[in-house]
Order: sequence, then C-alpha cells, then structure tokens
Amino acid sequence: MSEKEKELQEETAEEITEEAVETEEAAEEVSEEAAEEETAEEGQEKKSLFGKKKKDKKDEQIEELTDKLKRQMAEFDNFRKRTEKEKTQMYEIGAKSIIEKILPVIDNFERGFASVTEEEKANPFVDGMDKVYKQMMTALSEIGVTPIEALGEEFNPDFHNAVMHVEDEEAGENIIVEEFQKGYLYKETVVRHSMVKVAN
Repeated sequence: MSEKEKELQEETAEEITEEAVETEEAAEEVSEEAAEEETAEEGQEKKSLFGKKKKDKKDEQIEELTDKLKRQMAEFDNFRKRTEKEKTQMYEIGAKSIIEKILPVIDNFERGFASVTEEEKANPFVDGMDKVYKQMMTALSEIGVTPIEALGEEFNPDFHNAVMHVEDEEAGENIIVEEFQKGYLYKETVVRHSMVKVAN
C-alpha cells in the first residue's frame, strides 16, 4: 500500500471518529431533552391529579349522601330537644291540673280548723284530721307546691287578686290587709292567685 493510500485511510478514519463523537453528543442532547420533556409531562399529570381534577361520580354521590346524613342528624337532634321540652311541659300541665283539684280540699280543711274551738282541739278526731292535713301539705311541698305570701305584703298582680279595697290609715299604701283565699305556686308557676283585700 502506498503512502498516499495510508494518508487517505487515516484521514477517513479521523473523519468517521469525529462524526461518531458528534452523533454521540447529539444523542446525549436528545436524551436530555426527552428526559426534561418527560419530567414536565409528569409534573403536568401530577398537577392534573392534585389540581383541577375532575370529580368522579362516586365521590359526588358520597359528598351528597354525607351532606344529607348531616342534615338528618341535625333535624333528629332538634326533634329530640323539642320532644323533651314538650314532655316537661305536659308533665307540668298535668301536675298543675291535679293540684288545682286538690286545693279546694285543703281549703275545706283550713275552714274546718278555723271553726274549731280550743276545747275541741283536744278531740282525737280533730287531732287526726290535723295530722292528715299536715301530711297533705308536706306531700304538696315535696313536689314543689308552696303557698303565696299575702297578708302584710305589698299587692302584686302577678300573685294576688284584689277583690276588695279599703282605706286604712294604719296600713301602708297598696298593702294587703286580709286574705280571703290562699294562693299557691307550683315551682315558679302560679296555680291559683291569692284573693285579697288591699288598703289605700
């Protein structure tokens, strides 16, 4: 082989090597760009997953049913509270009605004792009736029934019913000087107003 041919071969080999290196560098650049594009695409997919992702029908149904359940639980709680309040009111109305029926019996006991003389108080029958009366008053007191204070008190239309008026210099203004019928409270509710005479 001549020297010229050797030189041509060497030049060709160098050119081929240079082209291979350039091709390899280009391939590396392409792969880097592809990798960057893939990373960008993955980022976009993640954004779509965690960002403005379209809701699934099942998720919408779950949200709707959860909201409905919360509303029903709130309605049930309100119903329970209202029922308890109504039960309490019904009990108080029933108790008040029974107390109103018992009060005339108490009045008759008190009228009977008012007509008893000192000598008759020693009678066993009168003593027995007095014990029954005290037992009834104790039972009423235990359930929350209390008499309304009237005699010597200032007239209060919330508790007293004035049926007579009198001018009395010894008594103060708007003072109750006589009680015709005793009034009673059940807890804080007036069962019966006191019937009274008011001075000045």
